[in-house]
Amino acid sequence: MTSRTVQAVPMLDLRSKQANKERVLVEMLLRAPEATQLQLAKAVYGKATPAKVQALQKLQSRVQGKLLNQLYFLDHSDQRHLVSRRYELECLDLVHKVSILYAERDFKLAERLLLRCLRLAETGEFTQYVVQTARMLRNLYGEQRKPAPYKKVTKTLLKAQQQLAWEDEAEQLQADMQLAVTSTVAARRNLLAAMPGHLAQLEGLYKRGRSFGTYNALYRARITYEELRGNFKELIRVVAAAERHLQEGKLNPRRFDLRFNHFMTIYAYLRSRQPVRGLLLAERYIRDFHPSSNNWFYFQEHHVLLAMHAGRYELAQQVLDAVAKNPAIVGQREAAMQRWDLYRSYLNFVLPTARVLSARQRQVAQQMLLLPEYSRDKRGHNVAILVLQLLHYLRERNLELVLLRLERLRKYQQRHLTEATTLRSRLFLRLLQVIVDKNFEPKKAAERGQKLLQHLRDTPPPGEAFAEVEIIPYENLWEIVLGLLREGPPVAAE
Repeated sequence: MTSRTVQAVPMLDLRSKQANKERVLVEMLLRAPEATQLQLAKAVYGKATPAKVQALQKLQSRVQGKLLNQLYFLDHSDQRHLVSRRYELECLDLVHKVSILYAERDFKLAERLLLRCLRLAETGEFTQYVVQTARMLRNLYGEQRKPAPYKKVTKTLLKAQQQLAWEDEAEQLQADMQLAVTSTVAARRNLLAAMPGHLAQLEGLYKRGRSFGTYNALYRARITYEELRGNFKELIRVVAAAERHLQEGKLNPRRFDLRFNHFMTIYAYLRSRQPVRGLLLAERYIRDFHPSSNNWFYFQEHHVLLAMHAGRYELAQQVLDAVAKNPAIVGQREAAMQRWDLYRSYLNFVLPTARVLSARQRQVAQQMLLLPEYSRDKRGHNVAILVLQLLHYLRERNLELVLLRLERLRKYQQRHLTEATTLRSRLFLRLLQVIVDKNFEPKKAAERGQKLLQHLRDTPPPGEAFAEVEIIPYENLWEIVLGLLREGPPVAAE
């Protein structure tokens, strides 16, 4: 095999300081990921003629191929990544090598590596690799006419194939549920009604399979169910029980994603109105997330919301600053970037007005004022956007625009907040109507809204199937509204 090695290794030497066009291109893309073809051609070749752009395209293809080859040599030992990744990739690496050895007819070494891969796959409960490895061993033993090991591995294969069928069924059901969760409100409500049946089906699959794959589908479905119906205290218990089972050795440590448990724990504390407890855990758990991962950004979203709910606005600012400075933010989806902008806009509002805003923050603040009263891609944040606009115009004491935003909130309530599960949002919007009824007099509005405010305090957050996101709890927003009125009522433009 050594005689057939390629002449030039198709890799980039990322540690080399020797300048070449491949390295110039990579460094340019790192500095300016949004650079155009013309800008790249000029940076690499000194000019951007059609011939140089064509040469750049060939260079890009060559560099991309070499960068893809780097994937074989990534370090997966960092425990802040998914724990199962390094064990699964070890199996995949062995399967890849065995495939080449088998093709080269080196059966002895292929058998040794396959047996090693089978042990690793069984230890990690990677059933798909147990099936793949056992099938390759069966074929190898059949070709070599070894009946005893052939029969033994065939039994292993048949058992693993049945196991994989149960896991595939459980995984398909769980994937269908996750799709519904991220779909429309109607889809989530339909899913909530169907969840008891889905859980019973997954229970049956777990009892038959008793594998991590069937367990994990059932576990995540239980979390989805409690999340949808708003039973966040039960969600905390479900997550804590899983972590306890891991510590007791009842769950496979090579497969169980403890980071997922961390995320769901602080989410449950946020939604169950225990932000102080959630913050204590968040500040400890964040160490288990790698800053380059999307999971880090998802976790930090809930971290900043916990800080906002606890009234720890300076801490929320620190989290937002850490997010903004993370180089991996350029890979975030547009919807995620808009959520970060919304959180930052709320924070800039409640922090002291002496805070100097950057040009981008001023631009974002202006964009928030121009957003439509209802946007499907802002699902769950529409009330938050309208309320932020209202707060801005209350601070500006602009009567006409305050009344316009209140009218938009009233229309939004009539169209989209009619279900019993939207009670918290409706109670808060009724409180906002009180300020108009009492002619923007804060003392009278506070007295008139006392019963509504108590009702709001007594109303728990709804489940994820119905929720409008409260970036700052409605109770706290009401105090902010009264504080703005104490500074002076809105007035008509002259």
